[in-house]
Amino acid sequence: MITVTRLNGTKVVINALLIELIEEAADTVITLTTGKKLVVKEKSSELLLLNQQFLQTIGLVAAAQKSDQTEGPTS
Repeated sequence: MITVTRLNGTKVVINALLIELIEEAADTVITLTTGKKLVVKEKSSELLLLNQQFLQTIGLVAAAQKSDQTEGPTS
């Protein structure tokens, strides 16, 4: 779960695993896999960092890196 800030200043905690798309134009729009959209103050780079930190806390980043290292090249 990550905490983001809506444009009106309220904090919202969202499930980072449900993020499908992050669009940054005048505002940053997060589209979830459910189809719901959130407009937030954070920039996409901040959201990527928050998401990466969340994935590390639940062990998904380490597991993916370990998998990449153990698979090796295919012939």
